[in-house]
Amino acid sequence: MLEQRGATERIRGVVQNWALFRDAGDWAAFATVWHDDGWMTATWFQGPAADFIQASRSGFEAGVNILHFLGGTTVEVRGTRAIAQTKMTIQQRAEVHGVEVDVTCTGRFYDFFEERDGRWAVVRRQPIYEKDRMDVVDPGGSVQLDRGALDRYPVGYRYLAYLQRANGHDVMPGLPGLRGPEVELLYAEGAQWLAGSARPGTPLKATTPASP
Repeated sequence: MLEQRGATERIRGVVQNWALFRDAGDWAAFATVWHDDGWMTATWFQGPAADFIQASRSGFEAGVNILHFLGGTTVEVRGTRAIAQTKMTIQQRAEVHGVEVDVTCTGRFYDFFEERDGRWAVVRRQPIYEKDRMDVVDPGGSVQLDRGALDRYPVGYRYLAYLQRANGHDVMPGLPGLRGPEVELLYAEGAQWLAGSARPGTPLKATTPASP
């Protein structure tokens, strides 16, 4: 029991470090939260963790404004494997049709963890997008959206997708949300991971990564 509790606390620490190191631009530290074969899927990126670090760094240095805020974390540990779910909010500020806006997207990070050589780190991170909204930064301003373009994406991240596409980035459709077959598949992959599957499900991939 004490060993499992210790593993849970270490995993929670890794989850917190992921957000803090990435948003601060501490790329050397950010690399420590991943195993070498780690995989990241997001709206704008699907690929190896090493490529995600580089793409995040390029975006950060270009002035891209993305922040992550974390809520509670629950962890299920099974031997040297674990699944962690963490409530989170992604906030991105950028221009849409010449108007500065904030998009706020709330959901969960669903993380496949493994302990290797005494170190817990992420093998796969798959966000679950539950709901989002867009707000104009200037209270006196407004922005007119293309409803057809907005409706191409699920309700969980359609405004985030709209902003990112407006800024020239590919966005993956069909990502897991609060309900539906995509998130049910993810839960099944998590259960299989804890039961000893050879790999952490089938990490999602669709587009060529671009720096947001």
